[in-house]
Amino acid sequence: MPIDKIVDPNIVANAYTNTSNIGSRGISGGDGDGVSFSDFLKKTAADSIDTLKTGETMSAKAVTGEADLTDVVGAVTAAELTLQTVVAVRDRLIGAYQEIMRMPV
Repeated sequence: MPIDKIVDPNIVANAYTNTSNIGSRGISGGDGDGVSFSDFLKKTAADSIDTLKTGETMSAKAVTGEADLTDVVGAVTAAELTLQTVVAVRDRLIGAYQEIMRMPV
């Protein structure tokens, strides 16, 4: 699998544009023109899972000698960055939850 299929700069630019547009138009509850927060999270989680699965598949192909080394490195790097991002988001969500729980009622 070519590396441009794994980390396509156009996909990254479009994702950035979409997230910056969410802040300017607001996130709707699903009845307006905006993207619902749950749909955004579902799509992002699905994309993350796909990236991790691609990295795992390419690693397996590298062991059997079916994949090019540069493709394997690209897929594993993309999977590593995705995992780091998911962990960072999880940590921020847990921190926000803990902060809310400390608020006096």
